[in-house]
Amino acid sequence: MPGMIEIEGLKKRYGATEAVQDLTLKIGQGEIFGFIGPNGAGKTTTIRILATLLAPSAGLVRINGLSLGKDAAKIRPLIGYMPDTFGVYEEMLVLEYLEFFAAAYGIRGPKRAQVIDDVLQLTDLTSRRMAVIGDLSRGMQQRLGLARVLVHDPKVLLLDEPASGLDPRARIEIRELVRELGRMGKTILLSSHILPELGSLCTRIGIIEKGVLRFQGTLAEAVQKVGGEREVEVGVKGEPSLAERVLAGVAGVGSVRQERGNLRVTVDASFDLSAIPEALGRQGLGTTLLKEREIDLEDVFLRMTKGSLA
Repeated sequence: MPGMIEIEGLKKRYGATEAVQDLTLKIGQGEIFGFIGPNGAGKTTTIRILATLLAPSAGLVRINGLSLGKDAAKIRPLIGYMPDTFGVYEEMLVLEYLEFFAAAYGIRGPKRAQVIDDVLQLTDLTSRRMAVIGDLSRGMQQRLGLARVLVHDPKVLLLDEPASGLDPRARIEIRELVRELGRMGKTILLSSHILPELGSLCTRIGIIEKGVLRFQGTLAEAVQKVGGEREVEVGVKGEPSLAERVLAGVAGVGSVRQERGNLRVTVDASFDLSAIPEALGRQGLGTTLLKEREIDLEDVFLRMTKGSLA
């Protein structure tokens, strides 16, 4: 897969603080790449460098084969950057706002009208084209922000926390919009702290902490890497307290706790789950449920990071 975004040995220093440390990353054409990390990890700094708004302290950055240093002017038309917070002209109409940015990109005449119609339809804002921006909900303003970065049809989208501060319904709408942009062939770098949504949306993920990239790859690869303990939900027919004591004494079991009428049992990676009903059966206890909990992106993130900030 050709690399639309290629980063080699990227560093960014602020005085004695190294916000990004020797970051190397490749994102292929058409990928939706989830960029994950705690606050202060270096996500926004990296995205601003890719958007040509910050100069790196060291390293190489290429977008669509163009070098960030010497080809910045050629790179800018290729990217659409949506920061985590962006200003809107609240007294303008939605249509005026998009016309302003389309004009800034040199889009004129009938083509401008068609482009604006297209992005309004894509972001489901056609019915609000004559609305005052200040009257829009937070979710609609986020969709307008996406419409704005799409007017020049960029190949690469840099979306920094696009669902930040949105209610659940608005988050779902933004997620589905990002998914549609991926189907259109856009290369998308998406940072977010809403981990379950990234797990279902992204083709690959990168986990960054204290400016260091801890992992890049698919969610399946991340799950395989963290390995370690597994968690099993056990339903018991009989006295739960007795079952808890019995399972706590089984070799390979790490911990046992009661939760909503069942037991949550952590076991070693190589543990044979058949040992659970066998141990319970020897004490006259039945097993009504034996279900291993799948590791999700939140689990992976917690296991790969230490909770420290840059």
